[in-house]
Amino acid sequence: MIFLDAAATTPVRREALEAMWPYLSGEFGNPSSHHSLGEAAAAALAGARSGVAKVLNCRAGEVTFTSGGTEADNLAVKGIALARQAADPSLNRVVISAIEHPAVEESARYLERVHGFAVDVLAVDGEGLVSIDDLRAAIRPETALVSIMYANNEIGTIQPIAALATVSREHGVPFHTDAVQAAGWLPLDVKALGVDALSISGHKLGAPKGSGVLFTKGRLRLEPLVHGGGQERARRSGTENVAGAVALSTALRLSHAEQPEQAARVSALRNQFIDQILATVPDALLTGHRSQRLPSVASFCFPGTSGESVLLELERLGVVCSSGSACAAGSDGPSPVLVALGIAPETAQTAVRFSFTSTVTDAELEQAAVAVETAVGRVRNLAAPQPG
Repeated sequence: MIFLDAAATTPVRREALEAMWPYLSGEFGNPSSHHSLGEAAAAALAGARSGVAKVLNCRAGEVTFTSGGTEADNLAVKGIALARQAADPSLNRVVISAIEHPAVEESARYLERVHGFAVDVLAVDGEGLVSIDDLRAAIRPETALVSIMYANNEIGTIQPIAALATVSREHGVPFHTDAVQAAGWLPLDVKALGVDALSISGHKLGAPKGSGVLFTKGRLRLEPLVHGGGQERARRSGTENVAGAVALSTALRLSHAEQPEQAARVSALRNQFIDQILATVPDALLTGHRSQRLPSVASFCFPGTSGESVLLELERLGVVCSSGSACAAGSDGPSPVLVALGIAPETAQTAVRFSFTSTVTDAELEQAAVAVETAVGRVRNLAAPQPG
């Protein structure tokens, strides 16, 4: 089986498992408890926080551990916007892009539905890029927050985050980026990026599911979503997942160290894979930016097919991939991301996404490309009108 669905999840790294194991067994204490077991857990949590902060180039106190990327995005969008509105009731608008992950989009819609915010949605071009000029025009005196993702989970397009964050900063508006797909593949230095908040999910970079991080800059206020004992500096109550935090910190540190070499290697393999698909599959349409994309994502539409049928055929041929975001699994409609690119709905429903781990090989991608040619051909033959 060739696994090409790493944008949905990745296998847990052995180093992360080994690092977290003591906190699932002998060192099982609650970090808020004032005894030796609790103090050992608190020390491990502090070490994990410092490890994340080192990669992000921020202070340890600016790191909040969450249950994953979805919670981190919710806490950023709702927490920042509501805190700013509480301080200044005139701040009642948020800006997002048309291709945000549902965790950001639905958080913005919640603010609209429940708290009376207006949501300004930035269009993208045919390759999925947000215009810096469009962002500049969208920010108003009432804007409480801008949230634009670092790299898209379906098409892989990378946004010019530093430039976009500069525009937001010039207007005095906090800027959040969903970096869930970027983590492990792109630089995460929050000072170089110029962002005020950044979200990460552990299971996208070799940590277990159920672990995540939200960076928030300095004294940026957050309205908490979860109330209780005041853990995580009162940003996120609830007994901390010490083992998950240790595993995430370990996986983030290792992926950060490997990033320059692995990003270059996988980018070259991705380009070969894209070229082979475009050369061998008639009418294949690459989605997203040709070069300004994640090393790990190659996504296509195959007109004349059904994306789900191609997926089933590929799995029979030993290749596991997806038709887009795992968070939209079960939806009958076309991908909103692809429609936002200007792709016709009927074409968008033929989409297939291939996403790679850092250990993917040339041989695996060559074999997968041949399987794609075969699978698309079979599905098209079945769909073609039969003579007689």
